[in-house]
Amino acid sequence: MRVSRLLTGALGSVALALSFVGAATVTAVPAAADPCGFYETSADAYYNHCTSDGSRVVVKVEVALARDYERCVAPGRTWLGSAGDIQGAYYVGRTC
Repeated sequence: MRVSRLLTGALGSVALALSFVGAATVTAVPAAADPCGFYETSADAYYNHCTSDGSRVVVKVEVALARDYERCVAPGRTWLGSAGDIQGAYYVGRTC
């Protein structure tokens, strides 16, 4: 009986220590960079033009319940609108 209690206590201590290590690992992970191309957050839609040459490109923006449109975007992240309004965006193959 005494050995069983010691074993149970030791296992509990190990589990507690591992849970602290896991929590520290999760909080130490840096935030991921914005992905290239179209992406959404919980509230907003963006197009991230990933380039090192400074080019500006035309993307087609697909809009819910409205007419789609083309937009010229610079390098980096461009806000397109509310995630509920924008369905997608993609590079059309030309610069602007």
